[in-house]
Amino acid sequence: QVQLVESGGGLVQAGGSLRLSCAASGRTFISYAMGWFRQAPGKEREFVAAISWSGDNTYYADSVKGRFTISRDNAKNTVYLQMNSLKPEDTAVYYCSAKTNSGSYYYFALYDYWGQGTQVTVSS
Repeated sequence: QVQLVESGGGLVQAGGSLRLSCAASGRTFISYAMGWFRQAPGKEREFVAAISWSGDNTYYADSVKGRFTISRDNAKNTVYLQMNSLKPEDTAVYYCSAKTNSGSYYYFALYDYWGQGTQVTVSS
């Protein structure tokens, strides 16, 4: 089993930045692709970004491309989401997740482990 613990959420003004962190337990972290999803009230869970286990490949939703950057530090068992130029529509609970299968990076049901979520609120 893998435990994911997220941090870094908070309240920020539009145009500001936040960096989310996700610390993973277990010795198999290096074998997992990692993803970030978000969910706003009344909306479906939305793919945000993903990174391969090696860190060589990254994937982004069109809505965040150019503003968000996903990265990982396997030595620290941690994945990050740097969020710049934040918009009110980025307001959501952000979830870190780990993926062990070879399926799509974009579909939440293909991720095996999830963090508790961290709230990001962007004010106008």
